[in-house]
Amino acid sequence: MVNPLGVPNVVNELMKEFCKMRTLISGLAIMLAAPALAMTADDINTAQYTDGAIPNGQSAITVKLQVLLDQAGISPGVIDGYSGGMSESALRGFEAREGLEVDGVLDPEVWAALGGSNGGAILQSYTLTQEDLSNLSAEIPDNVAEKAKMEMLGFTRVTEALAERFHMDEDFLKLLNPDAAFAEGDTITVTDTGPDLEGAGARIEIRKSEQRAVVFDAEGNMLTNYPVAIGSKETPSPEGSLEVTAVAIDPTYSYRPSVNFEADGVKEELTLPPGPNGPVGSVWIDLSKPTYGLHGTSAPAKLFSASSHGCVRFTNWDVKELAHMVSKGVVVDFVE
Repeated sequence: MVNPLGVPNVVNELMKEFCKMRTLISGLAIMLAAPALAMTADDINTAQYTDGAIPNGQSAITVKLQVLLDQAGISPGVIDGYSGGMSESALRGFEAREGLEVDGVLDPEVWAALGGSNGGAILQSYTLTQEDLSNLSAEIPDNVAEKAKMEMLGFTRVTEALAERFHMDEDFLKLLNPDAAFAEGDTITVTDTGPDLEGAGARIEIRKSEQRAVVFDAEGNMLTNYPVAIGSKETPSPEGSLEVTAVAIDPTYSYRPSVNFEADGVKEELTLPPGPNGPVGSVWIDLSKPTYGLHGTSAPAKLFSASSHGCVRFTNWDVKELAHMVSKGVVVDFVE
């Protein structure tokens, strides 16, 4: 088709793409020109909150807030020091559990309840071992058929593995350790998120509008609260009440394009190997509706900005913790 000026539409499309690219390059140039945020372990450990809103963007006080929430058993998701929806939703969860006003806003009462005034260090030193550097996977291909040929869909970088172990964003880990080679024997600075939460979950609420999964005990008390990604309008998550039917740690993934969805034009059924970078991450908690489950993700930083294919997606570390708190028969309520 030709437009009224006689110029092929494809040229117009190319011009649009050129303009988009020019805008992207301009934005990148501004980012590169801006000075990198300097943040040390001492800045974070000594950060204190008195009153008012926390700063926009990345800050030491937000790092401390995220770690304190994690230590309290309310997951902030990935710890990166950035204020935003995931931290706000975690604050709401903490406030609800502790019987405080639920507004998702940090105030002196919430800070005191988190133990922020106690002055304890929330970072720790960690020395890399040979084990940290072993069992890394080769670069993982994009194509699902090529993934199926691998033995493991594991971490491809030691920084990726360490970031996940300590619930951190990989770039934030590097920011805290600018001179580290991440080699055996190196001592680095990482977060101290404390031990995994323990308890017996009797019911889970998947709160779709909040993008949180809330775990209750048999008496109805909130045990913990996690950020999640849910399905989109095109591939929605279930409705109503389901039950946990099985829990699998380090599961393989059954790629069935005729049942679920087709990827990369691959039409045959495949079995993908286990690993934290697999389609369902490190854990699969099977639900009573066929093909649906609660599972991990290879991209924890995108949890609040991406939709699933209908399942409920957690960070790998959160769903691992959850896997030890639930068993067959636990009710999972999807709340609109």
